Amino acid sequence: MSSVQGRRKSALVVAVVIIVAAFGFLLYGGIDKNVVFFLTPEELLARGTSAYDVPIRLGGLVAPGSVKWDAEKLDLRFVVMDSGGQSVNVHSTGAPPQMFRDGMGVVVEGRYRKDGVFESTNLMVKHSNEYRKPEHGGRPQEMYKSLQKGGGAGT
Repeated sequence: MSSVQGRRKSALVVAVVIIVAAFGFLLYGGIDKNVVFFLTPEELLARGTSAYDVPIRLGGLVAPGSVKWDAEKLDLRFVVMDSGGQSVNVHSTGAPPQMFRDGMGVVVEGRYRKDGVFESTNLMVKHSNEYRKPEHGGRPQEMYKSLQKGGGAGT
């Protein structure tokens, strides 16, 4: 075997080892500590002052009776709560998703301000993954009406 072939083989082995090591680090070391899908109100509040003015995703349930929607100003205020009883006030501008209502799961992206209000730049709602086709002869529009029942931002 010539020395050129030997160096190529060595370089290939080193490259493979580096790639496998990087993948292993991401899989076992770095990714699980750095990827956060969202924080609950309890986790956010536990961070104290280090949570102020940094990009965060906050997730939980919309507290029943907390939705205040001003359609003219596109101003939405509500409370996100978790199962542990902690809650955070949220302020969002812009129209909420059509399915938004009390008691539903939400994830909001934004920043937690020093005044204790989470300023949302993006509001995502958790919707049912249950699909039912319309009854024979039924109209899909009738099914959509059932989604709007039970309160919500506009009621």
